[in-house]
Amino acid sequence: MNKIVLLLFFVTLSSFAQDRKEEKRKEKAQIESTDLTWEGNKDLSENDFVSAEVDYRKAIAKSGENNAAPYNLGNAYYNKETYSEAFGRYKQAGEVATAKEDKHKAYHNMGNVFMKQKEYEKAVEAYKEALRNNPKDEETRYNLALAKELLKKQQDEQQKNDDNKDDQDQKDKQDQEQDQKNEGDNKEDQKDQDDSDKNDQGDKGDEKKEDNKEGDGDKKEEDKKQPEQGDKPQEQQQQQPRPNQLSKQQIQNLLEAMQNEEKKVQEKIDAKKVKGAKVKNEKDW
Repeated sequence: MNKIVLLLFFVTLSSFAQDRKEEKRKEKAQIESTDLTWEGNKDLSENDFVSAEVDYRKAIAKSGENNAAPYNLGNAYYNKETYSEAFGRYKQAGEVATAKEDKHKAYHNMGNVFMKQKEYEKAVEAYKEALRNNPKDEETRYNLALAKELLKKQQDEQQKNDDNKDDQDQKDKQDQEQDQKNEGDNKEDQKDQDDSDKNDQGDKGDEKKEDNKEGDGDKKEEDKKQPEQGDKPQEQQQQQPRPNQLSKQQIQNLLEAMQNEEKKVQEKIDAKKVKGAKVKNEKDW
């Protein structure tokens, strides 16, 4: 029995020692985190943003219960107009904070970030959450009223744009339908025109054939009126001299002239034979 009591007492003392050790560790971390937060504030007051950012990050890493470090770092980002980073740190500060006033400030600044980004609906919700933690803050109440007014204006403009878009879509649809109708009409007109052209070509072809037939008939009729060359008498064909060809009379005259010339030549030859020298029949020795 005594052994059991001693054992329980020892276990209790051991657990208490561990809890005390963990509390001391947290206290030390909280002190170091607070010191780093003060260093960050000092750097920021000297316009040394880089050093301040480093100190705040170290402070956040040292203790997850220090809501001042992420809140102040959020303010630094907000002043640099890095709103996305600022929102993340404000959100972290609001989740870590246990005091209502700290939560109020974190959500109020979250609302400010949403206003900068023109996300008025989210801004309204952030300011409402800030007022839940501090209903007496008039600045938050004013910002909430302004966010609601801007949200309504934004929604009205969006509705107007949607209506205009619907009207434009309807108009585009009607224009498209009209274009399709016009295209169909144009196709019908073109088809009618093509058919008309085909008919005209057919009529022209018939007219041409008819003209050819009539022309052939006229030609045949004309041929009947003119005598054929085969009907011309053969004698008349022979009597007509061809180009570059002597007539029969011219040939007769030419022959007679040639005969007369030959006669004269022969007479001259005969005369020479009578008057010519005597031919020698012996050799001269």
